[in-house]
Amino acid sequence: MISSSSCHAQLSSTFYDQTCPNGLTTIRTAIRTAVSKERRMAASLIRLHFHDCFVQGCDASILLIDGGERTAAPNNNSVRGYEVIDNAKAQVEKVCPGVVSCADIVAVAARDASVAVGGPSWAVKLGRRDSTTGNPAQALTDLPGFTDSLPILISHFDKKGLSTRDMVALSGAHTIGQAQCFTFRGRIYSNGTDIDAGFASTRQRGCPSSGGNSNLAPLDLVTPNSFDNNYFKNLMRKKGLLVSDQVLFTGAGGSTDSIVSEYSKTPATFMSDFAAAMINMGDIEPLTGSQGQIRKICSAVN
Repeated sequence: MISSSSCHAQLSSTFYDQTCPNGLTTIRTAIRTAVSKERRMAASLIRLHFHDCFVQGCDASILLIDGGERTAAPNNNSVRGYEVIDNAKAQVEKVCPGVVSCADIVAVAARDASVAVGGPSWAVKLGRRDSTTGNPAQALTDLPGFTDSLPILISHFDKKGLSTRDMVALSGAHTIGQAQCFTFRGRIYSNGTDIDAGFASTRQRGCPSSGGNSNLAPLDLVTPNSFDNNYFKNLMRKKGLLVSDQVLFTGAGGSTDSIVSEYSKTPATFMSDFAAAMINMGDIEPLTGSQGQIRKICSAVN
């Protein structure tokens, strides 16, 4: 991480203050409009930033149609919001062409999406540049999976310079959004001791043991469209939807049990930790200075 730490210093929340003073407002309007049309889009935009940053750094590589990441298994028919970013970029290009990177738009969109559904705000550091290639192989190895164990999740985040606490806070983004049946089928039909039986049977109604792979269920069964701490309360009741959600709380002294418990009791701590973790995630291996380019269209290199 030594090489990238020198880059962190080059990101600044005031990066566009002179070159594109109306850029951030323009992005915010586009994101607010998209989320008001479809509330689920807030979750999708936060996830887009996450899946961008964990593969080759926060470089908008996931947006490239020819980059190979969009169709990599963890992203294919799953990651969404590309057209929202394309639209925000088009609006920004009208105000200040060739200035604001797609990587920065994705980072800002994640923050604006959080705010739009009642989540925290934070000062997004800016100055990332856009990659000219994607890295589909790294998408397969570096993105966490929905059946990952706790040690594997911790190692995925540690590899990117994120702490266990960052990982638990970022998992709390699952207070919003939906998952496809194939991602949680194994858990709801497992008859395991780590899942509430009533919750399992409720979820089975919308997710048959075979077929219906793309049927959706909310990751937070209580308030699926509000950014709050109910996700952590759900985990303590064995009502996490994904295996990778429930492993954060075992009730038997797992290493992250205390963090989940803290967030369930103190929403303000979760909110501030989530904001801090998003800033840390946005710092992963950015391209800066003369590296990369400022794409004119986010889905293609110049």
